[in-house]
Amino acid sequence: MTLLQLAWSYLRARPLGTLLNVFLLALGVGTIGFVLIVDGQIGDSLTRDAKGIDLVVGAKGSPIQLMLAGIFHLDVPTGNIPLQAAQGLAKDPLVRRAIPLSIADSFRGFWILGTSPEYINLYHGEFAAGHGWNGRMEAVLGSTVAARTRLGLGDRFVGSHGLAEGGPVHGDSVYTVVGVLKPTGTVLDRVVLVNTESIWFVHEGNITDPDEQKVVEAERQVTVLLLQYATPLAAVSLPRRINAETNMQAASPAYETARLFRIVGVGADVIRAFGGVVLATAALSLFIALYHALNERAYDIAVLRTLGARRFSIATMLMLEALILAVLGGVLGLLLAHGLAAALAWWMARQESIPIDPWSFSPKELWLLAPSLAAAVLAALLPSWRAAQANISATLARRT
Repeated sequence: MTLLQLAWSYLRARPLGTLLNVFLLALGVGTIGFVLIVDGQIGDSLTRDAKGIDLVVGAKGSPIQLMLAGIFHLDVPTGNIPLQAAQGLAKDPLVRRAIPLSIADSFRGFWILGTSPEYINLYHGEFAAGHGWNGRMEAVLGSTVAARTRLGLGDRFVGSHGLAEGGPVHGDSVYTVVGVLKPTGTVLDRVVLVNTESIWFVHEGNITDPDEQKVVEAERQVTVLLLQYATPLAAVSLPRRINAETNMQAASPAYETARLFRIVGVGADVIRAFGGVVLATAALSLFIALYHALNERAYDIAVLRTLGARRFSIATMLMLEALILAVLGGVLGLLLAHGLAAALAWWMARQESIPIDPWSFSPKELWLLAPSLAAAVLAALLPSWRAAQANISATLARRT
C-alpha cells in the first residue's frame, strides 16, 4: 500500500471529521472566489460599456447617478437638458462625437432609448436580422431584449411610462420591430433603441397646429449626451467649462467608475476578510484533527516504524492527509464560488442588470487553491514533525 493510499484510508476512517474540514476549507475558498469572480466580471462589463465614452453630460445632480443612468442604465436619470444646449455642445470644436439619449419609457423592464445610429456604432453593433430605423415608431431590439420578450421582425409593442416594469402604457403609440442586434456583451444587448423623434412623438402627441408645434419644438429636451473628445486638451477644459458656465453637469466615466469601485470595494474587502477568517478557522480545525489523530494513531505509527518505515515517510503520510483535504476543499470551494455567482447572475438577470457568466472558468482561478493548500501545510507541520520524532519503544511498551 502506498503512502497516498494509506493517507486516504485514514481519512475514510474518520468521515465526520474529514467532511467538516473539507467544508470549512471550501467555505473559505468559495467566499474569496465568489468575490473575485463577481468583481472581475462586473469590472470587465463596466469597462466594455464605458469604452469610447469620455464624458457624460446631463442635468445637475449626482455625477455617479448621471453615469449610472447615462451609460449603464442602472439608475434613474438626474433630469433632462434642453435640446438646443445639447446641440450647441455637440458642435463644440473640442467634441469629436456626441450621441444624444432620451430616456423616459421602458418595455417589460428594458429601457427604451431615443438616440441616433451612432449609439449602435459606439458598441460595434451588428444586425442579426432586419435593419435600423428609417422613421418614427420603428424599434431595434438588443439581443437580450429579443430573447426575453420573444419579439421578432414585424412584431408590435407599446412602451410603459417610467423605467420600471408595470407603469402605465402608451396604448396609442405602437412601435414596430424592424431590427434585432447580435450579442455584443455590452449594455447594447439590454435596450430597445428608437430614434429620438419617436420619444418626442409618444409624449407630445400628434400636434397639427403649426404655432403650437414651434413652441413644443423650442422646449424639447434630451436626457444625456455621450461625448468623445476631439483632442486631449478637451479633458482639461471641457468638463470644467460645462460645470461652471452652464446649467448642465459633466461626469467623467473613468473617474466616477473608479470612485464607485472604491465605495463598493469596502463591502468586497469585508467579504474577502470573512473568507480569510474562515480559512484560518479551517486551518485550526485541521490542525486539531491531525493532532488528535496522531495520538490515536501512535501505536500504528510505531508498528510502521518497526517494519522499516522511515521518519520522512511517516511525516509525508500526515502531510498527504492534509493536502488531500486541501485539494478536496479547494475544488469544492471553486464550485461553491461559481454556484453563488450563478445565484447572483439569476437575480441580476431578473433585475435586467449587469450580466454575469457564472460558469466562465479562468485558469487564474486555480490560484484560489493556494490559500487552501497553504492552510493545510501549516496545519500539518507540527503533527508531521511529532509523528516523525515519536519514541517507538515507549509507544510499544505502553501498548503492551
